[in-house]
Amino acid sequence: MATLHLGTAADQPSPPPPTDPAVLKLVGEVLASEQGIPALLQRLKQSIASAKEFGTFLKKRAGLEEDSAQTLKKLARATQDNIRRPEQRGGTFVHVYEEMVHIHERMADNGIQFAATLLQMNEELLEAAGNAERNRKVWKANGLAAEQKVIDLEAAMRKSKAKYDSLAEEYDRARTGESRPGGGKVLGAFKAHKSAAQQEEELLKKVQGADQIYHSAVTSLQTEKAQLQTTTRPEIVKSLQEAIREIDSAVGMQMQRFALNNENLLLGNGLVISPFRNTASIGPNQPRSMRYAIASISIDKDLDEFVAGFHSKVQPNPGEIKYERNAVLGPVPSSMGHSSLPSVSHTSKPSVSQAAPASGYQQSPQSFTINSRTGAGNNFGSPTAGGPGPQGGPGPIVPAAASTPTSAEPLKSFHQSNHSRTFSQGNMLNSPISPQSQPFGAGPAPGGPRFPNGGPNTTGPPQLGALPFQDHEGPSAKSASPPQMGLPYQPPGPSAPPAYSAPNHGPPASKPVFGVHLGRLYERDGLAVPMVVYQCIQAVDLFGLGVEGIYRQSGSLNHINRLKTMFDSESQAQALDFRNPENFFHDVNSVTGLLKQFFRDLPDPLFTTEHHSSFINAAKHEDEIVRRDSLHAIINSLPDPNYATLRALMLHLHRVIDNSHVNRMNSHNLAVILGPTLMGTDPSTAITDAGWQIKVIDTILVNTYQIFDED
Repeated sequence: MATLHLGTAADQPSPPPPTDPAVLKLVGEVLASEQGIPALLQRLKQSIASAKEFGTFLKKRAGLEEDSAQTLKKLARATQDNIRRPEQRGGTFVHVYEEMVHIHERMADNGIQFAATLLQMNEELLEAAGNAERNRKVWKANGLAAEQKVIDLEAAMRKSKAKYDSLAEEYDRARTGESRPGGGKVLGAFKAHKSAAQQEEELLKKVQGADQIYHSAVTSLQTEKAQLQTTTRPEIVKSLQEAIREIDSAVGMQMQRFALNNENLLLGNGLVISPFRNTASIGPNQPRSMRYAIASISIDKDLDEFVAGFHSKVQPNPGEIKYERNAVLGPVPSSMGHSSLPSVSHTSKPSVSQAAPASGYQQSPQSFTINSRTGAGNNFGSPTAGGPGPQGGPGPIVPAAASTPTSAEPLKSFHQSNHSRTFSQGNMLNSPISPQSQPFGAGPAPGGPRFPNGGPNTTGPPQLGALPFQDHEGPSAKSASPPQMGLPYQPPGPSAPPAYSAPNHGPPASKPVFGVHLGRLYERDGLAVPMVVYQCIQAVDLFGLGVEGIYRQSGSLNHINRLKTMFDSESQAQALDFRNPENFFHDVNSVTGLLKQFFRDLPDPLFTTEHHSSFINAAKHEDEIVRRDSLHAIINSLPDPNYATLRALMLHLHRVIDNSHVNRMNSHNLAVILGPTLMGTDPSTAITDAGWQIKVIDTILVNTYQIFDED
């Protein structure tokens, strides 16, 4: 398992703050008293219990990792056996499949090694806990015995003092002849046959004996207590403190090892799946990432090689098949040589270019491409000529995109401080389409203009300023309706066939959205912001701004796949209007998942691979103003579809941030989630660029209204 240490000194944890002197004073007083040893014994018992509990956790975690790794290894071995069977695919697929299975085997090995390390850590913890428990028993016996001995001597001293004081009082009364407080004379305490002098002498001897006993008890107590306070108690307290620190240090060290091993496991698996690429020594033996390996599968090559393998079974060509008349029937009559061939009509048919002027439909010579920064109006594409009709006439001419608007009037332009960019409406998502569209074929008179509003804008850059999610009303509300095509001219006569067949009511042609370059989508659909992006933003603005964890929560994979399929095949369907939550299954998290999937599938990321290093370098500026202006300048240099889509997305995300008190999603949280998605990932720099990608998105979100106009 690979071991990798990342980070700088700034990433290391800071040392804990020192203990308060007032607390240290209290600790010293407790440890010097008779409560010191019991307190430390109880604390050591807690440390031992914690060590055992952590060891149990490590053992169970090791069992889970061992089971998972062994299961993964068995799966890899079984798959290795199955993929070599003749009923499985071959070619590049089987080689990549084997490489992927080998990656899983290495991941399983990492898991097994991780589990073995955890078991070893568990054994070390149990050994340390056992030693501490044995030592605790010894120190408990010695320490508590010494404390108890002092307590017993102190009790004996108090008892001897009480007896000594009582005899001294009796002796004093005998000398003075005073009676006891309870009545009677002192002589009543002794036998009547003893004289007062004898009784006084006997009491004196008893007092002197009690005095010696009391003095001896005090001396013993002083000696034992001094030894306890100066020797026994400090030694046991010190030993207990060392034992506590030792077991706690062992637990702390094992926890650090556990964290490090977790990092090594994840990094090891990550490097197995996506190893660092050494650009200086790229060769066939250098390991590939799983993604690059899978991308190397060639479907066409595998199919061609498989089919070519059947070439040996192909029968030799017998040559051209000819009719040979049997000699029995005699020679071939001369009339049969000509009548056997079908007659071919050589009537000429009119060309498409002749029919187009008669119908008023002309192909625009203007090529609307996003890279040329010319007009941004929708063109209908060049007409496609069908096959010849039954009488040799031209087939139907079908417009390429008759359902989209033709052109739009320029809206406005604005200039930002430091970095300016000109915008106008172009083909926006909210360009109105006339509900009173005439039926196909009821277009302008022959020879009329194709574009009733004067044709598309052919000067200036594509106009991308007004986006459909803005609230203001602009001149776009007065956009022209789609052009109406006329029927091609057909000469009158009973033999003229109908020019157009019945409309095809089959499913619409597939127009993929996911995995298509933004520039290609713009050229094809004429929308500055792709429809899927607009619908997802609209759904979140309407139904998701108050959802906690929006963009962080994962939606239903089934819902996301169904919506993705619908956008790829039915981009104009009514069911793709996300103003109705039923169209996205009332699951706004699936909408955000669909939006993230769209950006992940882009062949070139939203921020573009070309500008990736420029964005990373700009994010490294420490000065916030310089960093913002640097990013602003790079954003202005993005291609028009990328700029328009980024602007729409950032204004939307700023509305999400405005509701962060409800949805808990601030600019940093959104940047962490969307950074790699919007900027793309390079396996060679993925780890080092991750933090700077977050800084790029965070800076743009914080300065949204300085970089983009809100209007």
